[in-house]
Amino acid sequence: MGTAIIFLLVAILAVFSTFSALKNKNVLGILFGGGAIGVFGFFAIMTLIHLPKSLPQ
Repeated sequence: MGTAIIFLLVAILAVFSTFSALKNKNVLGILFGGGAIGVFGFFAIMTLIHLPKSLPQ
């Protein structure tokens, strides 16, 4: 659970960095920021969606 929260925070920071890279027209920054949003955001959201199923009954 803690890892998912940390990854969600990283994804949120990547959104701000991607907007900054767009403003500065930094192509490599846009690519890495978008990749970070995709990877970290996907993992965090999928973990939080499926978390109740993984808890002991």
